Amino acid sequence: MTRKNVLLYVCMLITAPLIAGCWDIMEPQRMYYINAIGVDYEDNQYKVYLQIINFADVAKSEQPSTGAMPSEIGSAEGRTIEEAIYKLYRSVDQEIFWGHLRFLLLSERVMEHEHSLSVIDTFIRVRETRYQIWVYCTKDPIKDVLLVTPILQSSLTSSKLSNPIGTTEQESFIEPKSLRNLVIGLNEPSHEVSIPYVSLTSSWENVDEPVQETTFAGVGILSKDGFKGFIQNTAARGNQWMFDKTSRGEITFKLHEQQHDYLTVDLDKLKVKVKPIVRSNESVTFNIDLHVQATLNGFKESVNSDEIRAHIQETVKKEIIETYEEGLKLDVDIYRFSEYLYRANLKTWKTLEKDGKIPLTKDSIGKITIHVTKINPGRKTYEETIEK
Repeated sequence: MTRKNVLLYVCMLITAPLIAGCWDIMEPQRMYYINAIGVDYEDNQYKVYLQIINFADVAKSEQPSTGAMPSEIGSAEGRTIEEAIYKLYRSVDQEIFWGHLRFLLLSERVMEHEHSLSVIDTFIRVRETRYQIWVYCTKDPIKDVLLVTPILQSSLTSSKLSNPIGTTEQESFIEPKSLRNLVIGLNEPSHEVSIPYVSLTSSWENVDEPVQETTFAGVGILSKDGFKGFIQNTAARGNQWMFDKTSRGEITFKLHEQQHDYLTVDLDKLKVKVKPIVRSNESVTFNIDLHVQATLNGFKESVNSDEIRAHIQETVKKEIIETYEEGLKLDVDIYRFSEYLYRANLKTWKTLEKDGKIPLTKDSIGKITIHVTKINPGRKTYEETIEK
Protein backbone atom coordinates (compact mmCIF):
# COMPACT_ATOMS: atom_id res chain seq x y z
CA MET A 1 0.00 0.00 0.00
CA THR A 2 1.44 3.36 -0.99
CA ARG A 3 1.90 6.27 1.38
CA LYS A 4 -0.86 8.15 -0.41
CA ASN A 5 -3.34 5.30 0.06
CA VAL A 6 -2.43 4.99 3.73
CA LEU A 7 -3.13 8.70 4.32
CA LEU A 8 -6.47 8.40 2.48
CA TYR A 9 -7.46 5.38 4.57
CA VAL A 10 -6.58 7.16 7.82
CA CYS A 11 -8.61 10.25 6.79
CA MET A 12 -11.60 8.06 6.05
CA LEU A 13 -11.40 6.44 9.46
CA ILE A 14 -11.20 9.82 11.18
CA THR A 15 -14.05 11.47 9.28
CA ALA A 16 -16.46 8.50 9.15
CA PRO A 17 -17.79 8.97 12.73
CA LEU A 18 -18.49 12.63 11.98
CA ILE A 19 -20.85 11.95 9.08
CA ALA A 20 -22.56 8.79 10.36
CA GLY A 21 -26.00 8.83 11.97
CA CYS A 22 -28.70 11.51 12.31
CA TRP A 23 -27.66 13.32 15.45
CA ASP A 24 -30.24 16.08 15.09
CA ILE A 25 -33.24 13.72 14.76
CA MET A 26 -35.43 13.09 17.80
CA GLU A 27 -36.12 9.42 18.55
CA PRO A 28 -39.81 8.52 17.99
CA GLN A 29 -40.27 7.11 21.49
CA ARG A 30 -39.12 10.41 22.97
CA MET A 31 -41.98 12.46 21.53
CA TYR A 32 -45.66 13.03 22.28
CA TYR A 33 -48.08 12.72 19.37
CA ILE A 34 -51.09 14.99 19.00
CA ASN A 35 -54.20 13.21 17.66
CA ALA A 36 -56.73 16.03 18.10
CA ILE A 37 -57.05 19.61 19.20
CA GLY A 38 -60.16 21.37 20.49
CA VAL A 39 -60.61 25.13 20.71
CA ASP A 40 -63.10 27.07 22.84
CA TYR A 41 -63.51 30.79 23.44
CA GLU A 42 -64.83 32.39 26.62
CA ASP A 43 -64.29 35.67 28.47
CA ASN A 44 -62.03 36.94 25.68
CA GLN A 45 -59.70 33.98 26.15
CA TYR A 46 -58.96 31.00 23.91
CA LYS A 47 -59.05 27.65 25.67
CA VAL A 48 -57.05 24.98 23.86
CA TYR A 49 -57.35 21.23 24.49
CA LEU A 50 -54.65 18.88 23.20
CA GLN A 51 -55.33 15.15 22.95
CA ILE A 52 -52.10 13.15 23.19
CA ILE A 53 -52.43 9.46 22.29
CA ASN A 54 -50.42 6.40 23.22
CA PHE A 55 -48.82 5.31 19.94
CA ALA A 56 -47.31 2.20 21.47
CA ASP A 57 -50.73 0.56 21.31
CA VAL A 58 -51.35 1.67 17.75
CA ALA A 59 -48.07 0.12 16.62
CA LYS A 60 -48.83 -3.23 18.28
CA SER A 61 -52.45 -3.81 17.29
CA GLU A 62 -55.85 -2.22 16.87
CA GLN A 63 -56.72 -3.32 20.40
CA PRO A 64 -54.99 -1.31 23.16
CA SER A 65 -53.07 -3.18 25.82
CA THR A 66 -54.85 -3.74 29.10
CA GLY A 67 -54.30 -0.96 31.61
CA ALA A 68 -52.65 1.37 29.13
CA MET A 69 -53.89 4.96 29.10
CA PRO A 70 -55.24 5.53 25.54
CA SER A 71 -54.94 9.30 25.74
CA GLU A 72 -54.52 12.31 27.95
CA ILE A 73 -56.04 15.76 27.55
CA GLY A 74 -54.10 18.91 28.34
CA SER A 75 -55.73 22.35 28.45
CA ALA A 76 -54.59 25.94 28.79
CA GLU A 77 -55.97 29.44 28.21
CA GLY A 78 -54.43 32.37 26.38
CA ARG A 79 -55.18 35.61 24.58
CA THR A 80 -54.22 33.79 21.39
CA ILE A 81 -54.17 30.11 20.46
CA GLU A 82 -50.40 30.21 20.23
CA GLU A 83 -50.09 31.61 23.75
CA ALA A 84 -52.26 28.80 25.13
CA ILE A 85 -50.25 26.17 23.25
CA TYR A 86 -46.96 27.55 24.57
CA LYS A 87 -48.32 27.27 28.11
CA LEU A 88 -48.96 23.58 27.41
CA TYR A 89 -45.42 23.19 26.08
CA ARG A 90 -44.16 24.18 29.54
CA SER A 91 -46.12 21.38 31.21
CA VAL A 92 -45.09 18.43 29.01
CA ASP A 93 -42.11 16.16 29.54
CA GLN A 94 -41.08 15.61 25.92
CA GLU A 95 -41.30 17.25 22.52
CA ILE A 96 -44.76 17.43 20.91
CA PHE A 97 -45.08 16.28 17.30
CA TRP A 98 -47.91 17.78 15.20
CA GLY A 99 -47.51 15.69 12.06
CA HIS A 100 -50.13 13.11 13.17
CA LEU A 101 -52.85 15.65 14.01
CA ARG A 102 -56.07 14.04 12.72
CA PHE A 103 -58.91 16.40 13.60
CA LEU A 104 -59.78 19.87 14.81
CA LEU A 105 -62.85 20.41 17.00
CA LEU A 106 -64.41 23.89 17.28
CA SER A 107 -66.87 24.87 20.00
CA GLU A 108 -70.09 26.75 19.35
CA ARG A 109 -68.63 29.81 21.10
CA VAL A 110 -65.60 29.88 18.81
CA MET A 111 -67.89 29.71 15.79
CA GLU A 112 -70.27 32.39 17.08
CA HIS A 113 -67.60 34.89 18.08
CA GLU A 114 -66.16 34.84 14.55
CA HIS A 115 -62.85 33.45 15.78
CA SER A 116 -63.07 30.18 13.87
CA LEU A 117 -61.34 31.64 10.79
CA SER A 118 -58.33 32.73 12.84
CA VAL A 119 -58.20 29.26 14.40
CA ILE A 120 -58.19 27.62 10.98
CA ASP A 121 -55.55 30.05 9.74
CA THR A 122 -53.32 29.13 12.68
CA PHE A 123 -53.19 25.43 11.76
CA ILE A 124 -52.77 26.10 8.07
CA ARG A 125 -49.56 27.97 8.85
CA VAL A 126 -48.02 25.29 11.09
CA ARG A 127 -45.56 23.54 8.78
CA GLU A 128 -45.84 20.14 10.52
CA THR A 129 -49.62 19.85 10.03
CA ARG A 130 -51.28 18.42 6.93
CA TYR A 131 -54.27 19.63 4.93
CA GLN A 132 -56.04 16.29 5.46
CA ILE A 133 -57.04 17.28 9.00
CA TRP A 134 -60.77 16.69 9.62
CA VAL A 135 -62.77 19.63 10.98
CA TYR A 136 -65.82 19.38 13.27
CA CYS A 137 -67.96 21.64 15.43
CA THR A 138 -69.94 20.89 18.59
CA LYS A 139 -72.20 22.36 21.26
CA ASP A 140 -71.03 19.86 23.87
CA PRO A 141 -68.04 20.52 26.15
CA ILE A 142 -64.83 20.08 24.14
CA LYS A 143 -63.14 18.05 26.86
CA ASP A 144 -66.04 15.58 27.10
CA VAL A 145 -65.92 14.92 23.36
CA LEU A 146 -62.14 14.40 23.35
CA LEU A 147 -62.33 12.02 26.32
CA VAL A 148 -64.73 9.67 24.55
CA THR A 149 -63.20 6.23 24.02
CA PRO A 150 -64.24 4.31 20.87
CA ILE A 151 -66.53 1.31 21.17
CA LEU A 152 -64.78 -1.85 22.49
CA GLN A 153 -61.87 0.31 23.64
CA SER A 154 -60.34 0.28 20.18
CA SER A 155 -57.55 2.63 19.20
CA LEU A 156 -58.35 6.35 19.11
CA THR A 157 -56.81 6.53 15.64
CA SER A 158 -59.71 4.39 14.37
CA SER A 159 -62.48 6.46 15.98
CA LYS A 160 -65.10 8.08 13.75
CA LEU A 161 -63.62 11.53 14.36
CA SER A 162 -60.07 10.42 13.56
CA ASN A 163 -61.17 8.43 10.52
CA PRO A 164 -64.72 9.37 9.39
CA ILE A 165 -64.38 7.64 6.01
CA GLY A 166 -64.92 4.24 7.63
CA THR A 167 -68.35 5.09 9.03
CA THR A 168 -69.53 6.99 5.95
CA GLU A 169 -69.12 3.82 3.87
CA GLN A 170 -72.18 2.44 5.71
CA GLU A 171 -74.18 5.67 5.87
CA SER A 172 -73.15 9.01 4.39
CA PHE A 173 -75.47 11.18 6.47
CA ILE A 174 -72.94 14.02 6.69
CA GLU A 175 -70.08 14.72 4.29
CA PRO A 176 -66.72 14.73 6.14
CA LYS A 177 -64.83 18.00 5.73
CA SER A 178 -61.05 18.22 5.63
CA LEU A 179 -59.08 21.38 6.28
CA ARG A 180 -58.18 21.43 2.58
CA ASN A 181 -61.81 21.30 1.40
CA LEU A 182 -62.82 23.85 4.01
CA VAL A 183 -60.28 26.35 2.71
CA ILE A 184 -61.34 25.70 -0.89
CA GLY A 185 -65.02 26.15 0.01
CA LEU A 186 -64.43 29.45 1.77
CA ASN A 187 -62.55 30.76 -1.26
CA GLU A 188 -65.15 29.71 -3.85
CA PRO A 189 -68.72 31.00 -4.32
CA SER A 190 -70.79 31.11 -2.15
CA HIS A 191 -67.92 31.32 0.37
CA GLU A 192 -69.84 29.09 2.80
CA VAL A 193 -68.92 25.63 4.09
CA SER A 194 -70.89 22.94 5.94
CA ILE A 195 -68.87 21.53 8.85
CA PRO A 196 -70.02 18.23 10.45
CA TYR A 197 -71.74 18.88 13.77
CA VAL A 198 -70.80 16.35 16.48
CA SER A 199 -72.79 15.61 19.62
CA LEU A 200 -72.57 13.08 22.45
CA THR A 201 -74.96 10.14 22.69
CA SER A 202 -75.49 7.20 25.04
CA SER A 203 -76.83 4.71 22.52
CA TRP A 204 -74.38 2.01 23.64
CA GLU A 205 -73.70 0.30 26.96
CA ASN A 206 -71.54 -2.45 28.41
CA VAL A 207 -72.17 -4.81 31.34
CA ASP A 208 -71.35 -2.08 33.84
CA GLU A 209 -72.85 1.16 32.53
CA PRO A 210 -73.99 3.14 29.48
CA VAL A 211 -71.14 4.12 27.17
CA GLN A 212 -70.94 7.64 25.81
CA GLU A 213 -70.16 7.93 22.11
CA THR A 214 -69.97 10.65 19.48
CA THR A 215 -72.48 10.94 16.65
CA PHE A 216 -72.88 13.11 13.56
CA ALA A 217 -76.01 15.18 14.21
CA GLY A 218 -76.06 17.76 11.43
CA VAL A 219 -73.90 20.58 10.12
CA GLY A 220 -72.66 23.99 11.22
CA ILE A 221 -72.40 26.61 8.49
CA LEU A 222 -69.27 28.73 8.37
CA SER A 223 -68.81 31.64 5.96
CA LYS A 224 -65.94 34.02 5.27
CA ASP A 225 -67.87 36.59 7.34
CA GLY A 226 -68.46 34.32 10.34
CA PHE A 227 -70.78 31.64 11.65
CA LYS A 228 -74.32 31.29 10.21
CA GLY A 229 -75.83 28.60 12.45
CA PHE A 230 -76.61 24.89 12.72
CA ILE A 231 -78.89 22.61 10.70
CA GLN A 232 -79.49 19.59 12.89
CA ASN A 233 -80.83 16.04 12.77
CA THR A 234 -83.61 15.29 10.25
CA ALA A 235 -83.52 18.86 8.90
CA ALA A 236 -80.03 18.09 7.52
CA ARG A 237 -80.97 14.86 5.71
CA GLY A 238 -81.22 16.48 2.27
CA ASN A 239 -77.47 17.08 2.24
CA GLN A 240 -76.66 13.43 1.56
CA TRP A 241 -78.75 13.34 -1.64
CA MET A 242 -76.90 16.36 -3.08
CA PHE A 243 -73.43 14.90 -2.54
CA ASP A 244 -72.02 12.77 -5.36
CA LYS A 245 -69.71 10.82 -3.07
CA THR A 246 -72.51 9.56 -0.83
CA SER A 247 -71.85 5.83 -0.43
CA ARG A 248 -75.17 4.84 1.07
CA GLY A 249 -78.18 6.37 2.79
CA GLU A 250 -81.59 5.22 3.93
CA ILE A 251 -85.16 6.42 3.84
CA THR A 252 -88.14 5.02 5.71
CA PHE A 253 -91.72 5.51 4.62
CA LYS A 254 -95.20 4.08 5.06
CA LEU A 255 -96.04 1.92 2.06
CA HIS A 256 -99.82 2.15 2.49
CA GLU A 257 -101.48 5.02 4.32
CA GLN A 258 -104.16 2.77 5.80
CA GLN A 259 -101.56 0.44 7.34
CA HIS A 260 -99.01 0.95 10.07
CA ASP A 261 -96.16 -0.97 8.46
CA TYR A 262 -93.09 1.00 7.36
CA LEU A 263 -90.47 0.11 4.79
CA THR A 264 -86.78 1.04 4.95
CA VAL A 265 -84.89 1.34 1.67
CA ASP A 266 -81.11 1.65 1.17
CA LEU A 267 -80.07 4.13 -1.52
CA ASP A 268 -76.65 4.06 -3.16
CA LYS A 269 -74.83 4.66 -6.48
CA LEU A 270 -75.80 8.33 -6.37
CA LYS A 271 -75.17 10.62 -9.31
CA VAL A 272 -76.42 14.19 -9.00
CA LYS A 273 -76.39 16.99 -11.56
CA VAL A 274 -77.46 20.58 -10.96
CA LYS A 275 -78.23 22.69 -14.02
CA PRO A 276 -78.76 26.47 -13.72
CA ILE A 277 -81.61 27.75 -15.93
CA VAL A 278 -81.29 31.47 -16.73
CA ARG A 279 -84.58 33.23 -17.53
CA SER A 280 -85.02 36.20 -19.87
CA ASN A 281 -85.30 38.57 -16.90
CA GLU A 282 -81.94 37.19 -15.63
CA SER A 283 -83.55 35.29 -12.79
CA VAL A 284 -82.13 31.81 -12.23
CA THR A 285 -83.62 28.51 -11.17
CA PHE A 286 -81.76 25.26 -10.60
CA ASN A 287 -82.91 21.91 -11.94
CA ILE A 288 -81.75 18.87 -9.97
CA ASP A 289 -81.31 15.52 -11.70
CA LEU A 290 -80.57 12.61 -9.38
CA HIS A 291 -79.92 8.94 -10.21
CA VAL A 292 -80.01 6.35 -7.40
CA GLN A 293 -80.24 2.60 -6.92
CA ALA A 294 -82.41 1.12 -4.16
CA THR A 295 -82.22 -2.03 -2.04
CA LEU A 296 -85.21 -3.21 0.00
CA ASN A 297 -84.89 -4.60 3.51
CA GLY A 298 -87.40 -6.62 5.46
CA PHE A 299 -90.62 -6.16 3.50
CA LYS A 300 -93.45 -8.37 4.79
CA GLU A 301 -95.59 -8.76 1.70
CA SER A 302 -95.40 -8.61 -2.06
CA VAL A 303 -94.75 -5.02 -3.08
CA ASN A 304 -95.09 -3.15 -6.34
CA SER A 305 -91.91 -1.69 -7.83
CA ASP A 306 -93.70 1.35 -9.30
CA GLU A 307 -95.23 2.14 -5.91
CA ILE A 308 -91.83 1.85 -4.20
CA ARG A 309 -90.23 4.02 -6.86
CA ALA A 310 -92.87 6.71 -6.34
CA HIS A 311 -92.37 6.69 -2.55
CA ILE A 312 -88.59 6.98 -2.94
CA GLN A 313 -88.95 9.92 -5.31
CA GLU A 314 -91.43 11.68 -3.03
CA THR A 315 -89.40 11.16 0.16
CA VAL A 316 -86.02 12.17 -1.29
CA LYS A 317 -87.51 15.24 -2.95
CA LYS A 318 -89.13 16.26 0.34
CA GLU A 319 -85.84 15.93 2.23
CA ILE A 320 -83.91 17.93 -0.39
CA ILE A 321 -86.42 20.79 -0.19
CA GLU A 322 -86.61 20.72 3.62
CA THR A 323 -82.85 21.07 4.05
CA TYR A 324 -82.74 23.80 1.39
CA GLU A 325 -85.43 25.82 3.19
CA GLU A 326 -83.66 25.37 6.53
CA GLY A 327 -80.61 26.89 4.84
CA LEU A 328 -82.67 29.85 3.59
CA LYS A 329 -83.72 30.61 7.19
CA LEU A 330 -80.03 31.09 7.99
CA ASP A 331 -79.32 32.96 4.73
CA VAL A 332 -77.21 29.99 3.63
CA ASP A 333 -76.70 28.58 0.14
CA ILE A 334 -76.63 25.05 1.53
CA TYR A 335 -76.30 23.31 -1.87
CA ARG A 336 -73.80 25.84 -3.23
CA PHE A 337 -76.03 26.88 -6.13
CA SER A 338 -73.92 30.04 -6.47
CA GLU A 339 -70.92 27.93 -7.43
CA TYR A 340 -72.93 25.93 -9.98
CA LEU A 341 -73.93 29.20 -11.70
CA TYR A 342 -70.37 30.52 -11.41
CA ARG A 343 -69.06 27.45 -13.29
CA ALA A 344 -71.83 27.34 -15.89
CA ASN A 345 -72.57 31.01 -16.64
CA LEU A 346 -70.01 33.47 -15.33
CA LYS A 347 -71.63 36.48 -17.02
CA THR A 348 -74.97 35.95 -15.26
CA TRP A 349 -73.23 35.19 -11.98
CA LYS A 350 -71.38 38.52 -12.13
CA THR A 351 -74.68 40.30 -12.75
CA LEU A 352 -76.49 38.70 -9.81
CA GLU A 353 -73.82 38.04 -7.19
CA LYS A 354 -73.29 40.04 -4.05
CA ASP A 355 -70.25 39.15 -1.94
CA GLY A 356 -69.85 35.99 -4.00
CA LYS A 357 -73.39 34.70 -3.48
CA ILE A 358 -76.48 35.03 -5.64
CA PRO A 359 -79.89 35.78 -4.03
CA LEU A 360 -81.97 32.66 -3.43
CA THR A 361 -85.65 32.09 -2.64
CA LYS A 362 -87.94 29.11 -2.17
CA ASP A 363 -88.61 29.25 -5.90
CA SER A 364 -84.92 29.01 -6.84
CA ILE A 365 -85.21 25.22 -7.02
CA GLY A 366 -86.87 24.41 -10.30
CA LYS A 367 -87.50 20.82 -11.33
CA ILE A 368 -86.31 17.93 -9.17
CA THR A 369 -86.10 14.70 -11.19
CA ILE A 370 -85.23 11.52 -9.33
CA HIS A 371 -84.44 8.39 -11.35
CA VAL A 372 -84.55 5.13 -9.40
CA THR A 373 -82.51 3.14 -11.90
CA LYS A 374 -82.68 -0.19 -10.08
CA ILE A 375 -84.65 -1.74 -7.22
CA ASN A 376 -82.88 -4.69 -5.63
CA PRO A 377 -85.02 -7.00 -3.43
CA GLY A 378 -81.97 -8.20 -1.51
CA ARG A 379 -81.52 -11.86 -0.58
CA LYS A 380 -84.66 -13.83 -1.41
CA THR A 381 -85.58 -16.02 1.58
CA TYR A 382 -89.38 -15.95 1.67
CA GLU A 383 -92.03 -15.99 -1.01
CA GLU A 384 -92.67 -12.25 -0.92
CA THR A 385 -91.40 -10.53 -4.08
CA ILE A 386 -91.32 -7.22 -5.89
CA GLU A 387 -94.12 -7.11 -8.42
CA LYS A 388 -93.23 -5.48 -11.73
